[in-house]
Amino acid sequence: MRLMLPHAIPLCLAAGLLCGVAQAKLPALTPEQQQAAAAKKQQAAEQAEKEKQDLAASMENVAGRWRKRAAENGWETHPPVPAGGTQQNATPEMPVRSEKAGTAPASADVKDPAKKGK
Repeated sequence: MRLMLPHAIPLCLAAGLLCGVAQAKLPALTPEQQQAAAAKKQQAAEQAEKEKQDLAASMENVAGRWRKRAAENGWETHPPVPAGGTQQNATPEMPVRSEKAGTAPASADVKDPAKKGK
């Protein structure tokens, strides 16, 4: 028992220090920091929108070249997808079925609760 005590003390001290660090809170942002964060967020959103528009233009350019080439070679083409990339699926999504939620029948290997007492 005496041999374990020297190892336990530093271990307990380290655990106590780590718990205190984990519970420390950051100070609240100043109004200047909040404005800077909002400006940075706005700038990031504008940059993302610009990149999205550049990507859409590039994809339209590539699709246009391919359609032109397909028409020259007699390849089959499909109508273009509407702007924004929202293409409706031909097959609708199937609803989630669950025995637990009661939206599906019980499995065949489950005992019938009406016959439970017999």
